[in-house]
Amino acid sequence: MKYVIGIDLGTSAVKSVLVSAEGSVVCEHSESYPLHNPKPGWSEQNPEDWAERTIASLRKLMEKSAVDPSEVEGLSFSGQMHGLVLVSAEGKVLRPAILWNDTRTTLQCRRIEKTMGSKLLDIARNRALEGFTLPKLLWVQEHEPEILSQADVFLLPKDYVRYRLTGSFAMDYSDAAGTLLLDVAGKAWSPEIAEAFDLPLSLCPKLVESSELTGTLLPDVAEAAGLLASTKVFAGGADNACGAIGAGILGEGKTMCSIGTSGVVLSYESRKDINPQGKMHFFNHGEEDAFYVMGVTLAAGHSLSWFKDTFAKDLSFDSLLAGIEKVPAGSGGLLFTPYISGERTPHPDADIRGSFIGMDSGHTLKHFARSVMEGITFSLLESIDIIRQSGKEITEVTAIGGGAQNETWLQMQADILGANIVKLESEQGPAMGAAMLAAYGCGWFTSLAECAERFIRPAKTYVPDKDQVETYSGLFSIYQDVYGQTQGLNERLAAYRK
Repeated sequence: MKYVIGIDLGTSAVKSVLVSAEGSVVCEHSESYPLHNPKPGWSEQNPEDWAERTIASLRKLMEKSAVDPSEVEGLSFSGQMHGLVLVSAEGKVLRPAILWNDTRTTLQCRRIEKTMGSKLLDIARNRALEGFTLPKLLWVQEHEPEILSQADVFLLPKDYVRYRLTGSFAMDYSDAAGTLLLDVAGKAWSPEIAEAFDLPLSLCPKLVESSELTGTLLPDVAEAAGLLASTKVFAGGADNACGAIGAGILGEGKTMCSIGTSGVVLSYESRKDINPQGKMHFFNHGEEDAFYVMGVTLAAGHSLSWFKDTFAKDLSFDSLLAGIEKVPAGSGGLLFTPYISGERTPHPDADIRGSFIGMDSGHTLKHFARSVMEGITFSLLESIDIIRQSGKEITEVTAIGGGAQNETWLQMQADILGANIVKLESEQGPAMGAAMLAAYGCGWFTSLAECAERFIRPAKTYVPDKDQVETYSGLFSIYQDVYGQTQGLNERLAAYRK
């Protein structure tokens, strides 16, 4: 028997999955690590925590599975995007990593827009947003110049972990696309962008394909992880790219909806000349010479977690959502906008905040819970609509993440998105995508698409209900009005946020 390992480096934990040549998940193990918020809007982690917990996760995985290390041929990574890790020539981390959900860089985003103008969208294909890496580099340049002067290279989270496991620096195209320093279509670091901000191109690591072999395990790491030093290590990809691979989004028209802490709508794109003009993200895929368009809802599953923790702390999620299918579509005229952390698509607005509209004394906890789920899904429909307006037909969407765990929500997605929703038999998301990159890199398959045919199996399809589709279509038009009608109010309320 032969196996590969997929490692998913998330914001709260790292998950390792052991996958057989038949695509079965034999074992999995997660290890958590802390998130630090030293100031309002700041979000940081210690990169060494990632490395230590990844090695611990691998060791536990091998112990629990009792698989012979000689049967594990390779491993690869999925990682949280955008996070800035600055490393010295000696391989020392120079400061805590600034994460994707850190919002300190608004002024740096304005500087990028003023300096680059329309050229940014022509080259990087994405707008300057607080979550991206270049604004973080500029923040360090302005506030911690002594740190930047010591930096030999910048890495993204999974790339630092891979460096710690192999001793070599590299970054794949799918993750590099989220830095704002990559010429996305040209698949090269952009001298024009780097020079505009006095950043040496030498700060940028070597670029590789997601399935490319980047080395083998260092002997001491292999011993600590319970693996052989000969285990092949492949580059891996950004979490969304790996989530797409793990969901089989590997051909024209294939579309995925992922509801985790944030929400993502992602659609495969083969044409490199597409430029969404900042309406959606446009990134390199983990598949060679492919791309994807992506819309993001910043607080998707987080909106539901926030609601439960604030208003139903003593209830489990199952209890909170039990019987929610009995609440009619539209939640009795109650509408929620999930802007509790700002919004990304189609409104890149860090200051907008969420709303409950239409509350009355007849609404119960179940009405509110359903309206939260509906509001999250309406936000995702805005991304679907942009893709459809570009000429693509979307009739089927693969659902992954927390939103794929509740049958009522899956049916709601079908009714609101107006498409068949496919739930997978074994939904491992980005971790499975990372394992598939390792399997393809090891030569088990001639393509990622062939790997997907073996590894990914649909379990159930949810078909839109025509009456519900009509109801939600009317509600969606109201939902779309809320942003514009509350934007000014939120600007005025911002002064009172403490």
